[in-house]
Amino acid sequence: MFTANNLACVRGDRHLFAGLGFMLEPSGRLHVTGENGSGKTSLLRILCGLSLPETGEICWQGESIARIGDEYHKNVLYLGHHNALKEELTALENLRITAALADIAMEDKQGAELLGRVGLAGREKLQVRFLSQGQKRRVALSRLLWSSAPLWVLDEPFVALDTVAVTWLAGIIGKHLSAGGMAVLTSHQEVAIDGGIAQTLRIAS
Repeated sequence: MFTANNLACVRGDRHLFAGLGFMLEPSGRLHVTGENGSGKTSLLRILCGLSLPETGEICWQGESIARIGDEYHKNVLYLGHHNALKEELTALENLRITAALADIAMEDKQGAELLGRVGLAGREKLQVRFLSQGQKRRVALSRLLWSSAPLWVLDEPFVALDTVAVTWLAGIIGKHLSAGGMAVLTSHQEVAIDGGIAQTLRIAS
C-alpha cells in the first residue's frame, strides 16, 4: 500500500499545493492533473523521495519513506519529464548504465533485445544525440521492460511519442497494473489504459 497524507509544497515564496492525500493499493493507478505550474512534477518528486514536502507524510507498506530510505527507493521506478540520458553515449550504453545503477547486470545482447522491443532495432549503437526526441523517449521508456519495481512514477510518459508508441506504452502500464503493480502518472493526453483501479488527483492552481 502507498499512501500520502496532508502533503504541502512550497517553492521559494510560492505555495504550490497543500492538504493533498491519497491511498493506492496494488493494481491502483493515480492520474495527477492540474494546470502547468500547479506543482505536478514537484509532487511526483516528493513521492519518489527526491524532494521533501513542506508538511505531510508518505508511507510505503505502512512505514514512512523518510524512515526506510533506500529500502523504499528499491521499490520505485521514476521516469521524469526529461529523459535523463547522456547524449554522448549510445542508446545501449545508457540502458546498461541505468540497469547497473539498479544493481541489474545487463549484457549487450539483452539490452539490444529490449531496445528492439521499443522500436530501436539497428540504432542501439548510435549516440543518443543523433536520435529524434521520440527515439530518445523510447530509450528512457525501455527501463519499464526490465524494472521489477512495484511502483512506477511517470511524469508525462507519453510526450514525444507517436500514436503507435502511445498505444504500446499504455499496454505496458496496463500489464504492470494487472500484475499487481501501482502507477502514479501525469499526462496532458487522454490515453486509455486497461487494467487496474483508476483514481484522479487534481492539483488546483
